[in-house]
Amino acid sequence: MTETPMQKRGDSFEQDQFLTILSREDALARFEAALFPRAIASERRPLSDALGQALADDVVAPIDVPPFDRSNVDGFAVRSADLALAGESTPVRFVLNDEIIACGTAPMLPVAPGTATSIATGGPVPRGADAIVMVEHTQPAGERVIEIRRAASPGQFVSYAGSDIARGETLLRAGTVIGSREIGMLAACGIAEVSVARRPRIAVISTGDELVQPGLKLRPAAIYDTNGAIVTAAIRENGGEPIFFGAIPDVEHELESIMRKALDDCDMLVLSGGTSKGTGDVSHRIIARLGKPGIIAHGVALKPGKPLCLAVCDGKPVVILPGFPTSAMFTFHDMIVPVLRRMAGLPPRSDAKVTAKVPVRIASEMGRTEFVMVSLVEGADDLIAYPSGKGSGAITSFAQADGFLKIEALADQMPAGTETEVTLFTPHVRVPDLVIVGSHCTGLDLVTAPLARSGLLVRSISIGSLGGLAAARRGECDLAPIHLFDEASESYNTPFLVDGLELVPGWRRMQGIVFRPGDTRFQGLTAQDAVRAALADPACIMVNRNQGAGTRILIDRMLGSARPDGYWNQPRSHNAVAAAVAQNRADWGMTIAPVAHAAGLGFIPLAEEHYDFALVAARKQRPAVQAFLAALASDESRAALAQAGFRPVEA
Repeated sequence: MTETPMQKRGDSFEQDQFLTILSREDALARFEAALFPRAIASERRPLSDALGQALADDVVAPIDVPPFDRSNVDGFAVRSADLALAGESTPVRFVLNDEIIACGTAPMLPVAPGTATSIATGGPVPRGADAIVMVEHTQPAGERVIEIRRAASPGQFVSYAGSDIARGETLLRAGTVIGSREIGMLAACGIAEVSVARRPRIAVISTGDELVQPGLKLRPAAIYDTNGAIVTAAIRENGGEPIFFGAIPDVEHELESIMRKALDDCDMLVLSGGTSKGTGDVSHRIIARLGKPGIIAHGVALKPGKPLCLAVCDGKPVVILPGFPTSAMFTFHDMIVPVLRRMAGLPPRSDAKVTAKVPVRIASEMGRTEFVMVSLVEGADDLIAYPSGKGSGAITSFAQADGFLKIEALADQMPAGTETEVTLFTPHVRVPDLVIVGSHCTGLDLVTAPLARSGLLVRSISIGSLGGLAAARRGECDLAPIHLFDEASESYNTPFLVDGLELVPGWRRMQGIVFRPGDTRFQGLTAQDAVRAALADPACIMVNRNQGAGTRILIDRMLGSARPDGYWNQPRSHNAVAAAVAQNRADWGMTIAPVAHAAGLGFIPLAEEHYDFALVAARKQRPAVQAFLAALASDESRAALAQAGFRPVEA
């Protein structure tokens, strides 16, 4: 189809925008300059419905709190001058007035010299009295007579009117976020409703032909729409009222119609996906038609988050987040939350920071400010920040990370051992009670489940057996799960230990060849014959494992010098191997029996692998380590492992 001039102009505009990569600071400054200053819409809300919102105006106390002088204790209201000479050897007697002052009871009788009135905590102080004597410091001395043997100072155990809040004082300032304490202060003044900044209505749209809403059946090559749910929750966390319009296919006229409706109904529009200039990415083209000035930035020197698109259409912000969840959420929290909070009348987010050491080298791309998610663990002398290697498409990166570190745009790496500042995702970080670094196995979750139920925080970081051993040698973890075969001794794990590490036997798991059921190239063969058959067929594609994995050592022993098609496809988990074979992207690979069976694949046993733990001896007596060792040896864990297809061994 011949392009129209409008299409050509639109494509050129789109290309120019994306090629003008702005720094994070420039992009945010331009975005905010196009939006602010602006009036913050307000509304009246009852206290019961104002939690989490920001006050639109100062609140002035309409009354004194307390509204009268009141007693702080149960006792007797007296004149302090009557007790000026009181002591153990010179008791003073008082005649009790004929009334008892309780909470909510107005005094009727004055306290005359030489008299006292019984009063309860919170009761109004009667006329003439200027002090309260605790009931414990009095003695009965006859009918309606008490005796006091200690002096009392004026104002003793009395809260004066307005001593907490004075009539006319500014109780709360505009911009204060209303929490339970603020609600208590307002209620104490009799204030039933307040003027608050109205929560901005934020339209949320997910874009992409591949998206399916959670709860529906996942069709081939489709994925569930996680960004819609995540962005909606993040908006609510930061003072907005999210309105989810659903996941819209990349059909330009349909998407434009929904975007226009969203902008008519809401104060801001946030989309995810459709920013990387693929042929189906149409969102940014539509923006040029929605209002002035249009796109402010399309392309920011961030990693993750380069495709971020920021626009303002007739005064309303429009944001297109990258499609990958980690990129989307990082750019949202870093670039959009400041704008959203200003629109909601909320103060800027206050980020807590800690200093931590990076244990491994982190490569970076020069020219882009890179933010790396990290998990924090306790090292021998300081906090250790382990980078998340899951990539911008990983859903769990944000949930499992404690914070992020920053690599400047002019650096191409952060060297191992660097001490750096980590910005926390939450105000406080809880260092894990138990840190496990090394090879992951689904059986590990079965053993640590009782620890989690008991309240212990377990952090498991999967970086492979060799990476786990290195972490254990540096004292950065409690246990390192390993399954390494030593060819010289033909034994597992023990030859790889060094001083300071002890072997804790774990369980056995069967490694083997996986294939799709019915594939005659493998059906009925031994593992060795199956590999020979695969190597004999040039069309037979394998899926490998990553360097450093115990499984990779087994694979390389069987292949020798052969490098079949698929050898360099090196996923980091057993599940990824099974998925590649099940989805016909590969024909064979090596994984463990429980994973193969769960995926419905054919399985040819090869060798029973030893999945054990290198224990850092210096940390053995820590309560969480002892709890893990007890759980590992428990009948409950052994039964769960056996049911899952593993073979527990005796310690």
